[in-house]
Amino acid sequence: MTEGRASFPIEPWALTEVGVDHSSLGVHESVFALANGHIGMRGSFEEGEPVVVPGTYLNGFFEERPLPYAEAGYGFPEQGQTVVNVTDGKLIRLLVKDSPLDLTYGEIIEHRRTLDLRAGVLRRSTEWRSPGGRTVRVTSTRLVSLTRRSIAAIEYQVEVTDDLGDLYVALQSDLLANESAPGAESDDPRAAAALAHPLRSELFAARGRKAVLVHQTKRSRLRMAAGMDHVIEIPDTCTEDIEASGDLARYTLAARIPPGGTLRLVKFLAYGWSSRRSSPALRDQVEAALATAKLAGWERLVREQRELLDQHWDEADVEIEGDDEMQQAVRVGMFHVLQAGLRGERQAIPAKGLTGPGYDGHTFWDTETYVLPVLTYTVPDAVRDALRWRHSTLHLARERARVLGMRGAAFPWRTIRGEETSGYWPAGTAAFHINADIADAVVRYYNATLDEDFDRDFGAELLIETARLWASLGHFDPEHGFRIDGVTGPDEYTAVVDNNVFTNLMAQRNLREAAEAVKRQPDVAGRLQVEPGEVETWLRAAALMAVPYDTQRGVHMQSDAFTHHEEWDFEATPREKYPLLLHYPYFEIYRKQVVKQADLVMALHLRGDAFTLEEKIANFAYYEARTTRDSSLSASQQAVVAAEAGHLQLAYEYWAEAALTDLQNLHQNSGHGLHIASMAGGWTGAVAGFGGMRDHNGELTFGPRLPERLTRLRFRVVYRGRKLTVSVTPDKAVYRLVAGEPLDIRHHGRQVTVDHEDLELEIPPAPKVDPVTQPPGCEPRRRARH
Repeated sequence: MTEGRASFPIEPWALTEVGVDHSSLGVHESVFALANGHIGMRGSFEEGEPVVVPGTYLNGFFEERPLPYAEAGYGFPEQGQTVVNVTDGKLIRLLVKDSPLDLTYGEIIEHRRTLDLRAGVLRRSTEWRSPGGRTVRVTSTRLVSLTRRSIAAIEYQVEVTDDLGDLYVALQSDLLANESAPGAESDDPRAAAALAHPLRSELFAARGRKAVLVHQTKRSRLRMAAGMDHVIEIPDTCTEDIEASGDLARYTLAARIPPGGTLRLVKFLAYGWSSRRSSPALRDQVEAALATAKLAGWERLVREQRELLDQHWDEADVEIEGDDEMQQAVRVGMFHVLQAGLRGERQAIPAKGLTGPGYDGHTFWDTETYVLPVLTYTVPDAVRDALRWRHSTLHLARERARVLGMRGAAFPWRTIRGEETSGYWPAGTAAFHINADIADAVVRYYNATLDEDFDRDFGAELLIETARLWASLGHFDPEHGFRIDGVTGPDEYTAVVDNNVFTNLMAQRNLREAAEAVKRQPDVAGRLQVEPGEVETWLRAAALMAVPYDTQRGVHMQSDAFTHHEEWDFEATPREKYPLLLHYPYFEIYRKQVVKQADLVMALHLRGDAFTLEEKIANFAYYEARTTRDSSLSASQQAVVAAEAGHLQLAYEYWAEAALTDLQNLHQNSGHGLHIASMAGGWTGAVAGFGGMRDHNGELTFGPRLPERLTRLRFRVVYRGRKLTVSVTPDKAVYRLVAGEPLDIRHHGRQVTVDHEDLELEIPPAPKVDPVTQPPGCEPRRRARH
């Protein structure tokens, strides 16, 4: 799928398309997607065409498919999981006299669509002249409810704007299952595997203006129901009809509209799915949800959405002065992160959220390492739910560890339900750091909330079982301490290595925090049969953890001997050969000093307490010259460390790359869904980068510094029941509590107490450092100029 580079007018609280750009249609479908963590609807037009990927998704709803191997091996996953495009309820087709409204035909007089970040709705206005010469204005407002998990709704209005007399129109409001997806196929291995007709009809019913379809997947045996109901306002006469069959339910409204008159239809939608409940039970569930939504009415649904978002932005907004484009990008990113996780309620947060079929709809370490840190300090309840989902899959992780000959739990590299579904074990099974990433998210959430119930019921067990994995995966070596060999770190261009520094340092924290959890929760430790000797082993392993260092070069080795590998010949690598994984054999990549994404650099951020500032500066410079950023996960982490290491302008450029990844389609694949981790990177670059926020060892610290272009940065975080506001200008920072008891923090290493009065502190100058370089062709991606 060829995708253009999208372009949007710069606005502080909205994202708007003006006109229809067919070359970037798929990107717009992704960025205009609405979701609530349970339901996701891509921003395709109500009329159904033109369309690239029309998707509607339910979190956790998937189909299985066999994973083929040229050569089988013990422990290889046998089944893949792919997100299913479920029954499409967005469709409202309009027939103007005898012409269907299709923005490919006729004449578009004016067209605008706006994602309203305050109201949480997608608004659209199109004035269109049919091939027959009649002119109408179609306006719609779409929402996926952030307060009612199973509900979505669309207000759709047709106004006659010519003076050629009465106009006869017909609306066909559909529920359509097994919808064809013309743009879903791709040669890119990162794109989803297309599934043909995954849904089998089990039940359909229609009555009045209401219809329900129930389907089941053929292999995974999951069952889902979709329902619709309607309210209409008509200026003149009309006829109505409703019908339902296996894959289609349709409500048809034919009406006569006088000049200047408007036809209004409100379509209420409800979705539900289950692996256990019967078809009649799911039908009843959806009909009941529809009834309550219809009773509440359109205006109330809109009001509830606005009220929830008013509270969210009051607690979480990031204000940027000096770069209006980044202000817009950061808020759009935060909105999509909120949509991805708010109502997941013990389901995963996929790498694409619910915005497209990319990566087969799988969840990776992106969730715990990129998305949950944002939500921890803005919407902590969503983090609790996401980690409860991980806990609910613990039995599968324990079984996976057993298959691999390990103790504890081995969580999957990529999954939807909890089973490992990665068919490439060097980048999948060997990437054991996912276990420490989950533990890191558990510790961060607990420290930020002091949620004792979570710690007792879920958190402590996750920490203990992941610690057990490290104790059995690593071993004590007389010369080199505790080694963890044969693993893959975040950098997938250096696979199956010994003593990956990121993995080892994250495992070190995991082991220590598990020991603390045993102290806090002796009952949990007793239930899990944790012996004192086991805890001693964890602490000894943590104390003796191998952290490879190259004394000759004065930098840490990303993994054993990495700095002794042959250098990659970047000068001889044409720009069109990036990303390298699509143009060079892995064998060639694995044995060279070339880095796909921030790996050791990421350790400088997440385990910054394990390095001195001088080490951070030296390490960042060394790995900057060898990192291609062939992964969208890289830029936001490089931005954070660049800011700390004194490279503020470079940090600013990486921050822009992360935040604009999808808005400008920088990786040419945003049409398959948003990169939610990059969307989160807008917040991370602002708060952790230029705000310098860290949360090592349960202590909140800040080291703010602004790049030259920014004149002010203001952000809010929630922490242990408090609301903290941080305002940063080039020479000072102001801390203030909006709510809650006084809070001890550190500002550039100095311990201070923040209360309800402004605490104004000077910002010391950044460290003086030599410029750093990137591989030729791997400089920060330049943003489009407006």
